[in-house]
Amino acid sequence: MLITILIIVASLIALVLIIALIMPKEYSLSSSIKIKRPQADVFNYVVNLRNQKYFSKWVMADPNAELTYKGTDGTVGFIAGWNSKDKNVGVGEQEITSIIPGERYDVELRFVKPFKATNHAFTTVKSISGDESEVTTTFLAKTPVPMNLMVPMLKKMLLKDMNINSANLKKVLEA
Repeated sequence: MLITILIIVASLIALVLIIALIMPKEYSLSSSIKIKRPQADVFNYVVNLRNQKYFSKWVMADPNAELTYKGTDGTVGFIAGWNSKDKNVGVGEQEITSIIPGERYDVELRFVKPFKATNHAFTTVKSISGDESEVTTTFLAKTPVPMNLMVPMLKKMLLKDMNINSANLKKVLEA
């Protein structure tokens, strides 16, 4: 009986590991919103990472988080860091790695706590008309085996938060 139970448990563990090996280890998520402001105004606002404290759910999650900044905001090489005792916020930083003026900026996200990871994101701003723009933020992630088993749950949670960030940005810029 004990051998049968051990075989079943070992088989279940093997099955989970096989599933983890064949599941995607990379994924991307995007959130878009239309904002009634000219492209230049919107881009100049979002490329300045200090402004995230007004619309990012993650930055606003812990009002006591220590925010640090290095460099000139809105330029390649600028680093915005956070340090929070709240495990849902954790410790990390993001660095602007490239900018296409008025159109797109890319960041490298370096998470330290509650887990170590390096991911990437980019934000684009496109003109829909003279006074309306579309902002799209895309998050690109790599998740190692066996943590990639959690990707479906993570994607749902992250997309919800990204959509909140987009809605908050719209409120701020259209106020």
